[in-house]
Amino acid sequence: MKTIISFLIMSIVINVSFAQDSIKKIDEDRIIAFLSKLPTSIKVSMSVENTDGKSFFEHRADVRVPSASVIKIPILMAIMEKVAKNEVNLDKLHTLTTAEKTGGSGVLMNFAEGKQLTIRAIAQEMIRTSDNTATNILIKEIGMDFINQNLAKLNITKTHLNRIMMDTEAVKQGRENYVNTHEINTLLRLIFNKKVATPQLCDEMLEMLKSCEDTTTIPRNLPQNLIIAHKTGTLDYIRGDAGIVYTNKPFIISIFVEGFQEISSAEQIIGDIAKISWESLK
Repeated sequence: MKTIISFLIMSIVINVSFAQDSIKKIDEDRIIAFLSKLPTSIKVSMSVENTDGKSFFEHRADVRVPSASVIKIPILMAIMEKVAKNEVNLDKLHTLTTAEKTGGSGVLMNFAEGKQLTIRAIAQEMIRTSDNTATNILIKEIGMDFINQNLAKLNITKTHLNRIMMDTEAVKQGRENYVNTHEINTLLRLIFNKKVATPQLCDEMLEMLKSCEDTTTIPRNLPQNLIIAHKTGTLDYIRGDAGIVYTNKPFIISIFVEGFQEISSAEQIIGDIAKISWESLK
């Protein structure tokens, strides 16, 4: 009898120890120390959480910041919602016109007028090369109102699309696109857990996010073979990145930096914070 009781006690101790060891914790002190050493002009907004929504670390997570191209994540989600409703066909061909070409990042502006691309290919370029022409085509395809209505349906209230890409007049008038790190993490979590559109379309979105070519922010200090599904954003006054880092237990991280002198310094900050987070959660 004593042997059985001893065995049960040992089993409980082992199981409790295993459970405690399996709970990942981030090195909050290290992140706080890092943030405290930054110039006072630098403002960092960030959130790190697991794929169930448990927060590991937050700093200014509810502060609304200019989204830059990270807004392309909710645009992609809205497109896929339309596909799920059979209101958009990813295989539909779109004929490129000169009038819809816009500057900034991307490759479509270099294509000849009359070039035909599927909606799927356009969505892929919106994420892979952060193509602004592709983004504006997709906004026109489904409507800005639908994109914002889809966000509202998901109880996302501070992330909002207010203008198309490269609309400098809108920016001068104060019409900016916004996001916060808490909400963009929520959107990524919904995609990861296949809670929007359809499971197959969530998988397709994740593959697009994994193809993001910009590796100067979250991925910059991480192993090259580490899979990261993410989307970056750049404006003269903000640099951001939001993504899913595929460790043994994947985690979701978003970081936006404002108040920098050089974009490269903002990229370094994002990369350093991502590395600190990864070293705790890998």
